[in-house]
Amino acid sequence: MADGGKGSALRGHESTDAELLASCAGGQAEALGVLFDRHQRAVFRFVARLSGTDQRDLDDLTQLTFIRVGQSAGSFSGRSSVRSWIFAIASHVVRDHIRAEVRRRSLVQSAANSPRDETERPDHTFEGRQALAIFGSALAALSHDLRLTFVMCEIEDMPGKDVALALGIPEGTLWRRLHEARRILMAAIQEPLPGSKREAHEHS
Repeated sequence: MADGGKGSALRGHESTDAELLASCAGGQAEALGVLFDRHQRAVFRFVARLSGTDQRDLDDLTQLTFIRVGQSAGSFSGRSSVRSWIFAIASHVVRDHIRAEVRRRSLVQSAANSPRDETERPDHTFEGRQALAIFGSALAALSHDLRLTFVMCEIEDMPGKDVALALGIPEGTLWRRLHEARRILMAAIQEPLPGSKREAHEHS
């Protein structure tokens, strides 16, 4: 049984990259999937060379590149190859990631170099470091969707509407993910720290 013109047009071996982009611009999500299958490995290698980051970040940056490809498909002019155009988008994604990482490291370094209160008690300092470590572990343990939502909204301070558009999800879905991420992280940091006075009090 024939599958119709639409299905045939989206078969990777029958459609050119430019035709697939035109289908993406027309709202056909299947076309973006074909482009992803066709170019994902090349984009991953390209992002790896540009960013020098770890596997998890590389996966995220590659996926974000294709999200932006789908959002920008209508702007493709045909003056370059589709792969070059996709690589240009990937370079912007990596640039934004590197800038955000530089800002994060700068904040961490500033905090590390800030003058300490001479009256600060060693046990308080230790507990503070433990709390930061627990938060970092809890953030890393979140699902990809929850972690990405929390980082973009809370750490990068991006407007929710912009984040929803970037991720291609309804705003309601975004807020549900953000609420769930906050709930999990709050529960993690409110757990008594091992060896803390709070833990000793709760077990006394």
